[in-house]
Amino acid sequence: SGAQLGPLARVVTPRAAWSDLVLPEDAVAQLQEICAQVRQRARVLHEWGFDRRLSLGKGLYALFVGPSGTGKTLGAEVVAASLGLDLVQVDLAAVVSKYVGETEKNLDRIFRGAERSDAILFFDEADALFGRRSEVRDAHDRYANIEVSFLLQRLDAYEGVVILASNLAQNIDESFRRRMQFTVEFPFPSEPMRLAIWRNHVPSQTPVAPDLDLAYLAREFKIAGGNIRKIVLNAAFLAADDDGALGMGHLLKATRREYAQMGKLYPGEES
Repeated sequence: SGAQLGPLARVVTPRAAWSDLVLPEDAVAQLQEICAQVRQRARVLHEWGFDRRLSLGKGLYALFVGPSGTGKTLGAEVVAASLGLDLVQVDLAAVVSKYVGETEKNLDRIFRGAERSDAILFFDEADALFGRRSEVRDAHDRYANIEVSFLLQRLDAYEGVVILASNLAQNIDESFRRRMQFTVEFPFPSEPMRLAIWRNHVPSQTPVAPDLDLAYLAREFKIAGGNIRKIVLNAAFLAADDDGALGMGHLLKATRREYAQMGKLYPGEES
């Protein structure tokens, strides 16, 4: 599938497991239901005769909604890994073209490639493509609406699995939202969830210092899992360069760097 799609998408061989997810029980249950529907697809559609009742919309479409860094991409990887399928992550920058008709051609190529490879299609920041149609005021609006209409038709004809991820569900056109069998919420993590995420991101092989206090980090720093992952990795490199164990000094230094990169004030510092 990678050769068929060229620069339009990246084929990910998922390695994430259910234990890597830190989500509310209902969100995990919905992800497991997505996997169950894919596994039981042949039985329900063909053996039980449901395919004769459906002329279009035989695919499985899911919308993952939540703030940045809350695990939407990880959730898509876990679903793909559980099903033993590749994950085709679409590169929106390569797909969207300023030339009339090129975006539709690129999208058609992606859907055809995914159909041939039986992979899961994953659109991150999906509102860039699946956003609300606007009132037509000029040619640009008309062509943008044509792209949305093409996507609706292509989605209806697609019989595979499509996952959209967006920070805001209301940015997705209502026509797409009606077609979603699942809308899974990925909330900003609470303190207990943050503690679990900190623990998940420190591998068991990592040497740790006695002063390591992940509960303190979870309590003091209200950040998402994506930020925590970056902090732990950067802190590990600091610890390795010190030829020592991962300690609070390394993690606090990496956390301060991450806050600066986010453009946020580090807790305890004045503006």
